[in-house]
Amino acid sequence: GAALSSDLSGRACAASGLEAWLGSSTGGAATNRAGVGVSHAGGTYYTLEFTNVSRQACRLFGYPEVSAYQDRPVAGQSEAGGEIGGPAIRDTSVRPMPVMLAPGATAHAVLRVVAMASTHPAGCTRVTAEELRVLLPSQGRAAFVPAHIPVCSTKGSVSLSVQAIQARAGVPGYAAMP
Repeated sequence: GAALSSDLSGRACAASGLEAWLGSSTGGAATNRAGVGVSHAGGTYYTLEFTNVSRQACRLFGYPEVSAYQDRPVAGQSEAGGEIGGPAIRDTSVRPMPVMLAPGATAHAVLRVVAMASTHPAGCTRVTAEELRVLLPSQGRAAFVPAHIPVCSTKGSVSLSVQAIQARAGVPGYAAMP
C-alpha cells in the first residue's frame, strides 16, 4: 500500500512512473471484478487507483481531474467524440493529505457517478463512457483508464465527483461516502 511518511519533501510523482486503473468492487461475496462500482446513496462509487511503477518513492497530493470520454461521436457534443458532459467536481468530504508512494505502492481517489434519475435534466441522454481521462495534480500528461460508466451527455452536465487522493488502495463501499 501507500506509505505515509513524515518526510513529505519527496519529488512529485511523474506521469511516466504511475499506472492509473479503475479499482475492484467488493459488492458481494462472489463478486470481485475490476471496474465494477458499488451503488449507494444516489450514486455508484468506484476507486481510481494510482500505482507507483517507478524505482523511486514519489509524492501525490490533491485531487485528480477526471472526465468521462468516448471515442465515438456523442449526441449533443462534437462530431469526433471526446469528453462527455462536464469534468468531475471535487468532493471535499476527504481532506487532501500528502501521500508518499514507495515503488510498487498504490494510492486511490474515490469517484462517484451520480445516479441518472436523481440530478440530471429531463432532456439528458444517457451514454456509456468508454474511458476516463485522469490528470493528476502537477502533471501535464493525462492517463486514459478503460471504463464502462453511464453518464449524461448534455454539455456541461456533471455526472462525476472525485475525492482527494488517499493512501492505500481503496475498497468501494468502504471508502468515505458523503
